[in-house]
Amino acid sequence: MTGMQEANRLSLEKELANCSDVLFRRLHSAGDSLVWVVYSPGMIDKELLEKCLLLLLPAGREPIGEDEDSPVQAAGRMAEVRSQDELVSGILSGKVAVLLEDGRQALISGLVKLPARNIQEPEAEPIVRGPREGFIEQLDTNMSLIRKRLPTSRLKMETLAIGLYTKTKLAIVYIEGVAAEGVVQEVRSRLADIDIDGIVDSGYIEEFIEDVPFTPFPQVQHTERPDFVTAALLDGNVAIMTDGSPGVLIVPMTLWSAVQSGEDYYDRFFHGTFVRWIRLLFMALALFLPATYVAISTYHPEMIPTNLLVSLAGAREAIPFPALVEALLMELTFEALREAGIRLPKQVGSAVSIVGALVIGQAAVDAGIVSAPMVIVVSITGIASFTIPRFNMALGIRVLRFPMILLGGTLGLFGISIGFLGLLIHLSSLRSFGTAYLAPVSPLSLSGLKDVFIRAPHWAKSKRPAPSNRRNRIRVPGGQKPSPNRS
Repeated sequence: MTGMQEANRLSLEKELANCSDVLFRRLHSAGDSLVWVVYSPGMIDKELLEKCLLLLLPAGREPIGEDEDSPVQAAGRMAEVRSQDELVSGILSGKVAVLLEDGRQALISGLVKLPARNIQEPEAEPIVRGPREGFIEQLDTNMSLIRKRLPTSRLKMETLAIGLYTKTKLAIVYIEGVAAEGVVQEVRSRLADIDIDGIVDSGYIEEFIEDVPFTPFPQVQHTERPDFVTAALLDGNVAIMTDGSPGVLIVPMTLWSAVQSGEDYYDRFFHGTFVRWIRLLFMALALFLPATYVAISTYHPEMIPTNLLVSLAGAREAIPFPALVEALLMELTFEALREAGIRLPKQVGSAVSIVGALVIGQAAVDAGIVSAPMVIVVSITGIASFTIPRFNMALGIRVLRFPMILLGGTLGLFGISIGFLGLLIHLSSLRSFGTAYLAPVSPLSLSGLKDVFIRAPHWAKSKRPAPSNRRNRIRVPGGQKPSPNRS
């Protein structure tokens, strides 16, 4: 062994010694030379490794790894490693390395077997009708779930690693010829600009690639459902998958996509349209109902019918707080109960949140701290926020509810009008990867309106949404409307 080879071997030993989860197994090969088999326990298929070790290193086999019948070759072809960094990175990623002590050759093979949970329905996105599969924390499995649904050579998956220490693997997924090339290139560019110590979840990525960070409205969709991602890819969107996270990011995003659920497209279009109207109505109620109640009861009682006004006045007669303080108190209490229900164990979380709301609400009314109409308003508002399919959009609405209440409690309906116009201006200026946040309503696209306020039948949605490739906008050719006379 030369002095340079000895120095390289000692350097590699020192580097691997710093990795506490790496094991060395010394085996005799041909003659008196030693061979090291290096791997990280818990990250490889040890059963397969034990079976192939003797076949991998019999006396006289040179060079290692060229036998096509070796079990290691069947599990994953061995490749020669050209740098020490590549070798250490491969071992820590779960691969098995074979090192010759004389420094002539270093080979690495993919016997990775990482712990992973089973595929099951996402708990945060339940549906009544549709596929029950959900993404897990393993990127390869998640990619296969998409491949299974889109078995076409035009489905592209570009992988890259981000994170100085975690080296988290990401995949950019899109359909070539359907997704706009400008959007795909923008995704590549924004991901390439990320420089961070580590990525733990896809939420880290979302904050780096969004267009406007200081807004309560999400500009990137988040889902754990493969069917939803598949539908988005067919619409011309781009998906970003993160190893170690079941959440997949979808760009671009619009305001209207936040009130759409995958289940809308599995039921009849009449049902999907009706449910979409319900969501839009209750999203408005979740944002404006408490503020409107406070404004009208404080500054505009003449707008309330006489009989209802007498009832409200009687209910508020013994309340020591103004309507603004009363609304803020109840809203904060409701938010605290909802957060407690999420953080508590599942066995008691839902019971505590529901029972707590009932008990505290009734006790507050009996004690004369809040009025019964305010409890009703806050309860309806809470239910309305649950109708929004996208959790990140529901969070934004919950945050905006408090400034709206303050505007209604200080300036009345005039303050609510100011808040609404401010939101409208803000939403009109938002962009998500070059796509207007209010598209296709603003700018107006008549073909795009078939999937906003209504859910048109699949045979009527002939064109893809605006973010898709302009040269491949046709999704459903004409002439497919069902008819008893159609041959």
